[in-house]
Amino acid sequence: MQSDPARRAAELRELLHRYAYYYYVLSTPLVSDAEFDQLYNELRQIEEEHPELITPDSPTQRAGSDLSEEFPKVRHPAPILSLSNAFSEQDLIAWEERNLRLLPAGTKLSYTLEPKLDGLTVVLEYANGVLVRAATRGNGIIGDDVTANVRTIRSVPLRIPLNPTGPKPPERLFVRGEILFLKHDFEALNQRQIEAGLPVYVNARNAASGAVKQKDSRITANRPLSAFFYGIVDSVGITLDKQWDILEYLRDMGFPIAPGSELFPTLSDIIQQIPTWESRRDSLDFEIDGIVVKVNDLRIAAELGVVGKDPRGAIAYKFPPREARTRLTAVQVNVGRTGRVVPNAVLEPVFIGGVTVSNASLHNYDMVKKLDIRIGDIVVVQRSGDVIPYVVGPVVELRDGDEIPITPPERCPFCETPLVQEEGAVDYLCPNRYCPERIYRQVEFFVSRGAMDIEGMGPQTVRTLIDKGFIRDTADIFTLQREPLLELERFGEKKVDNLLAAIEAARHRPLAQLITALGIPGVGSTVAAVLADRYGSIEALEKASVEELQDIEGIGPVLAPGIANWFADPFNRQLLDKMRAAGVNMRAEEKQKKSNSLDGLTFVLTGTLPNLTRDEATKLIEAHGGRVSSSVSKKTSYVVVGDSPGSKADKAAKLGVPMIGEEELRKLAGE
Repeated sequence: MQSDPARRAAELRELLHRYAYYYYVLSTPLVSDAEFDQLYNELRQIEEEHPELITPDSPTQRAGSDLSEEFPKVRHPAPILSLSNAFSEQDLIAWEERNLRLLPAGTKLSYTLEPKLDGLTVVLEYANGVLVRAATRGNGIIGDDVTANVRTIRSVPLRIPLNPTGPKPPERLFVRGEILFLKHDFEALNQRQIEAGLPVYVNARNAASGAVKQKDSRITANRPLSAFFYGIVDSVGITLDKQWDILEYLRDMGFPIAPGSELFPTLSDIIQQIPTWESRRDSLDFEIDGIVVKVNDLRIAAELGVVGKDPRGAIAYKFPPREARTRLTAVQVNVGRTGRVVPNAVLEPVFIGGVTVSNASLHNYDMVKKLDIRIGDIVVVQRSGDVIPYVVGPVVELRDGDEIPITPPERCPFCETPLVQEEGAVDYLCPNRYCPERIYRQVEFFVSRGAMDIEGMGPQTVRTLIDKGFIRDTADIFTLQREPLLELERFGEKKVDNLLAAIEAARHRPLAQLITALGIPGVGSTVAAVLADRYGSIEALEKASVEELQDIEGIGPVLAPGIANWFADPFNRQLLDKMRAAGVNMRAEEKQKKSNSLDGLTFVLTGTLPNLTRDEATKLIEAHGGRVSSSVSKKTSYVVVGDSPGSKADKAAKLGVPMIGEEELRKLAGE
């Protein structure tokens, strides 16, 4: 540490702000997480020893503190208006025609297209580049002061510009943006909730709103929130007259801008983009429910004025709804491989988002009770992309009095074992390790394509083998014998021989595949590969401590206890012993490098390749010295593009990263 604490603290703040800019805005990390943490901890230590050196824009001030009072109210410098909606191309054309009638003849309008983010609107105030206040939209005139909570969101700049070479900050700046969960962060949050025995969050927007409005900002700090910004509400010291200039200015200042925002010369060009946005909606890493079209010339937009609460110079094009009303006719109880009891709604079939839906998730019995969902209710059902449809809630005003309350069963419907609910937990569990339904779900997962990939063990075959007593756990798969199987109905010689050949092949699967198939909570194929690379064998992994596991990048303190507890469980140890005795591979193969042709190159995969699965493409790249990353940045060497590519291809095009196909990848590798 330097002898001059004030100078060192200032230097550390500069470095940390710069690294945050490159990480969150440019997606190009300059240092590793460990190096960032080391600098952060050094700054925190200086500030603990010299509290007078703490500044409002210090990165350490994201940690949060207790709030003892209700949120104070903040008056916005200008009304935070909502937008009128369009639901068809004709609506957009009519909107433009109305505006042109109010403008001088011959006026030409260009437009920005921005994704309509489904989050919580906030207004941030910066004084000479330092964040001094953050407020919710509230009623559009007055909002809640949530400054302490918003400071904890890592993509929100505490000081601008984040880039030291960026434009000089104005004396005063009020920016408008949206706080939300990225999809992968929301899924990770719910996974942590499940592992902790807590209720899952149903709606990402509501969860984001709840996180921002916590009285204790340390709770907000533990939620992986993100933010995008798209407007200047007011300012002193700058003048911008185009909406596109505002987006560019915000980006230069260090504010994250929603991917896909673009300037178009005519409304016709915007309309042509709508099918593309609808088709890519599910591939985005953030929720949108439409697009926003804004007149690019801000002077013209101001001249058009406001009608009611909506500015004439902007409009929201809403995608077709993905929810519908139908009747809940019954509740089907499912038991998962961990014993978790899940209620599912049986519905009168209804068409939503392009498919007919007759079943939907009810989440858990705690949620059913909170929402007061009853059999016979008309309910709102929502569907988003490939996600399982779920019941949002009942339409209470349509009840006729014949509805029946839904209560959790006292016993498992499959094995009659009394259900248990651990103290503080939401879910009911079947504790019977040999419950036929639990075994079925475990085996079904174990043999699936993403796990051990045992061809021929479809759902009906698995059911039969469990019902006949051939399988009582996943390890029993590897002890199946030919003659007893031939005695089963519909198990001919060819079917049995093919099945046993598939089981024999599975016996020699890579270690990472086995770890994935074990169904350890929170351990998917990515984490399984990390564990296989780190430990090299099941024997070594069994001995790993929580402290050791949580230090591994990609695992951390949430997953580590669950992994250690799984391997410490006597039942699971016995399961592994049986597999070991049956000759199942439990050691990682040494990676054999074919060449150095891809040394130093980083690849990102998107879409479906003609002849290679994603795993096969990854192995090919790694075998020739290359590295595969999950996200595109300026440091990406190539993006390998297949059919139906996602937003990664768009980002590659924007950053100028070369895009190649499978054939070009093979040529680069020298194959």
